[in-house]
Amino acid sequence: MSQVLPLIKVTEIPTDGSAEVVANGRIFAVYRIEGIFYVLDGICPHAGGPLGKGTLNGKIVTCPWHGWQFDVATGHHCLNSRICQATYRTHIINDEVCIEIPA
Repeated sequence: MSQVLPLIKVTEIPTDGSAEVVANGRIFAVYRIEGIFYVLDGICPHAGGPLGKGTLNGKIVTCPWHGWQFDVATGHHCLNSRICQATYRTHIINDEVCIEIPA
């Protein structure tokens, strides 16, 4: 079973943009691409960089610290298929981006 965690108002994320959100003691990276919301664990596995503050090009985010790149839809690293960032199923509830997390 999972619980729903509200993260951020829809209007606070620019079209084709991102935001870094702290919720439930964790950091999440929230992306809005062509009206669809994606959420990744916000900490880059390489050196702890802020993925929510990275450069977004299509569905690819580049970590601002060392350039690691991830597909925000799948969490997969762009060069090493063994590295996959956690992704979260999103829902829009009362104009907020919410995610499902394990209970």
